Amino acid sequence: MSWSKLKQQLESFLCPALYGRVEYRATSYRYSPDKAGNCYITVDKKNVLNMSDITTLIRWYQTELEIKNDPDIQIPINNEDIEAVRKDTKGTVPEDRLKVIARSRKISNYAKETMSAQSSLSKSNFTVVANKFLSLSIEESIECNDILLNILALVDRRVGKKRIINMAEKMKLKHPAVQYFYELRVSTL
Repeated sequence: MSWSKLKQQLESFLCPALYGRVEYRATSYRYSPDKAGNCYITVDKKNVLNMSDITTLIRWYQTELEIKNDPDIQIPINNEDIEAVRKDTKGTVPEDRLKVIARSRKISNYAKETMSAQSSLSKSNFTVVANKFLSLSIEESIECNDILLNILALVDRRVGKKRIINMAEKMKLKHPAVQYFYELRVSTL
C-alpha cells in the first residue's frame, strides 16, 4: 500500500479531538538504493518517537539496569505475587523482605519486556506495523506488547472514554512512549 493511502486510512481512524495535533509523517530519499526513509508520529509538530533525540519528552532506556533503577516506575504488587515468593522460599524469608523480592522479580520482568519492545520498535518498519494495525481488531492492538500498535490504538476513535479510563492501571506497566500517548488521549476527554 502506498504511503499516501496508508496515511489517509490511519488519519480516518484518528480520534476527532486529536485530529490536527497528531500527524503521521514520512521522509524518503529518492537517490538512496533501497529508497529507505523514516516514518514517524508527530504531536503538535514535534517528532515524539525519535529514540536518538534527547530533547524528546519520552524516556528511552539504554539498559535493563536503567529501568530497574528508575524511581518513576511504580509496579503494583498484589498478594498473589507475595504468595508466589513465599512458596518459592518455603516460608523462610521475613514478611517485610517478601515484598522487596516480589517487587524485584516484577520489575526485572518489566525491564526485559520493555527492552524487547523498545528494540523491536527500533527495528520495525512503520508501514508494516501500520498495515498490521489496520487488519487487527482494536482489542488485539491494545493488548499486544508492540509499542507502535499500542500507540496507534490509543489515538484511535474506536477506543471510547470508558475504555480509556479503565486502562489506567494497565498503562502503568507500559513503555513511557505508550504512557505519553495515553496521557495525551486522557487530556482530550
